[in-house]
Amino acid sequence: MVRGIDDHKHLGLLSTPNSLAYTCTEVERHFHSYERWFEKAGTADGETHVADPAGTGGGVFRIDAGESTWGSWLQILGSGDTPAIDGMVKWDIHRILITATERSLPYVIQFAFGASGAAALSAGAYTEAPFAPASNLVDAGPIVFQSRRQTVGTKVWARCICPGQSTGWLDFMFGLHEYEG
Repeated sequence: MVRGIDDHKHLGLLSTPNSLAYTCTEVERHFHSYERWFEKAGTADGETHVADPAGTGGGVFRIDAGESTWGSWLQILGSGDTPAIDGMVKWDIHRILITATERSLPYVIQFAFGASGAAALSAGAYTEAPFAPASNLVDAGPIVFQSRRQTVGTKVWARCICPGQSTGWLDFMFGLHEYEG
């Protein structure tokens, strides 16, 4: 008797990484998991604690473009800010909500994952999200973007560019999903 894959029990995200069972459960968890939203910490603690649950901290994060170039990196998640849900060991940032912009022009936002923004950029451990506001007022819902799963404790940094402009601040908060394995 030949048994199909459906007849086998597996451990999902506790299975062997990159196995079929693991990968299927990872996709399932990405679409069917709890999401937590973050804003800047009311009382930050170095690079360990920089984000609080949305509605409980110091308000939105603000990044600012440079002089026709990328602005400075701002840390938006500290090494102690995850897990948000006890027992979770992996996470990925999945959405951002932009609440205000200085300019009604296109922006590009980078999110970098690692010890510093510069180190993550050099290692290629970053993702980008373009944004074109209809006005400099709140005029859109959350923006979905792609990023790799990270291990709990990984720091996150953000910066933006508003091409051709000498400045261009952007306010936002972000949401992430967490996983058990």
